[in-house]
Amino acid sequence: SLLVNVAGQPRTEKVKLPSSLQGRQPNSIPNKKIEDPVAGKVNTSSLATRRQHLSGFHLIPPRVTLGVLKEGCTYAVTVILKNVGVNFSRFRVKQPPPHTGLRVMYTPGPVAGLQVELEIELFAMVIGGEDTGGLEEISHDIEILTETETLLLPVRANIL
Repeated sequence: SLLVNVAGQPRTEKVKLPSSLQGRQPNSIPNKKIEDPVAGKVNTSSLATRRQHLSGFHLIPPRVTLGVLKEGCTYAVTVILKNVGVNFSRFRVKQPPPHTGLRVMYTPGPVAGLQVELEIELFAMVIGGEDTGGLEEISHDIEILTETETLLLPVRANIL
């Protein structure tokens, strides 16, 4: 029960539900316009009784942590953008600013019930001339704009 804790006593604070149970993904911002009359729809008898909106993307993994990197080297990691809906959907990636050293490479186009690989490249460079003890942290959220929401992919790394 949500009213009592593990020991059976009444809870002193409310239980915070994860965003996946609240009906949205973590690190996402819903768009105002959800339904596009031009987008491809699947109308089959098995989906005729479903009332929920069957669209969206999932990021695998949901965040990228690269750890400690050597300055002057380029590192790459692959993230999968999976279409979990029944309709084909389009997306685009807002490229990070050049001073972050990040670049996202992908093939644009519709994702029809499949998945797309996004290759995240990081050129490890230290910004600024002051001495930071030999370690600088890079932290940036890559924006992936879909038809229904904006997904945020956090990328974290430390440059030695």
